[in-house]
Amino acid sequence: MTSLVIAEHDNASIKASTLNTVTAALTMGGDVHVLVAGHHAAGAAAAAAQIAGVAKVLHADGATLADGLAENVAAQVLAVAASYSHILFPATAGGKNVAPRVAALLDVGQISDITRVDSPDTFERPIYAGNAMATVQSTDATKVITVRTTGFDAAAATGGSASTDSVAAVADSGQSSFVGREVTKSDRPELTAAKIIVSGGRALGSAEKFNEVMTPLADKLGAALGASRAAVDAGYAPNDWQVGQTGKIVAPQLYVACGISGAIQHLAGMKDSKVIVAINKDPEAPIFSVADFGLEADLFTAVPELVAAL
Repeated sequence: MTSLVIAEHDNASIKASTLNTVTAALTMGGDVHVLVAGHHAAGAAAAAAQIAGVAKVLHADGATLADGLAENVAAQVLAVAASYSHILFPATAGGKNVAPRVAALLDVGQISDITRVDSPDTFERPIYAGNAMATVQSTDATKVITVRTTGFDAAAATGGSASTDSVAAVADSGQSSFVGREVTKSDRPELTAAKIIVSGGRALGSAEKFNEVMTPLADKLGAALGASRAAVDAGYAPNDWQVGQTGKIVAPQLYVACGISGAIQHLAGMKDSKVIVAINKDPEAPIFSVADFGLEADLFTAVPELVAAL
């Protein structure tokens, strides 16, 4: 039994989500291989070979794979899929774009968003916004799986010594083309990889107040900035800051929620955080039910005081 992890990378380095997915694959038992599909991606392939526990890296390099078009990446996975019992993707935007295509082309069911491996054919995954856990079993010959990265510790990025095999890059599918990419650049940590996250909710009242109150706290803590869906919908924060079931799933060491009531959709995205601090003036706010430390106070007073104390 051998598992294949589809690496997320920028052609030069491996993204953190891949390390969590490797851990999930190692839990299956058997060897773990990693597919690095890209263009001029020798750096990413070398980094993948250093991941602890990885036995082999498959390096597919070609212009058709330069921009990670889902149709081409799926075809690349299909080209090597016959050798593997499990094919794992991180449950990120990229992984969720490719995995269903692979499952459909293999004519198997996809096992989505797993948080635990009970056995090579049985897995645990959250349902109902994380309020219940389902145990699912697959009898398919090939298991196509997406992994909730917050459910597994990251594998060590160094210490491995995997061999690297070059595989031929697939031809262009002709089904899509790359037009352009607008990337938000920030000096802050990326939200899903941050160890500390400071999030604001609708109670902040405006984008100006959001920046005025939340930014100094994030600066003091070296934290990523997050927001509830209500704050994003109101225009207080950009879409890529949204934490929750329809946003990003995070599990930092410290999560500070300011003015967030704690709707079930938001809790689904952050309740696995190691330490949760909630600041809210409503004593009945649901966020207090998952918080390790709760402060019943006006955030416009409490947060500046906290910044001053830090």
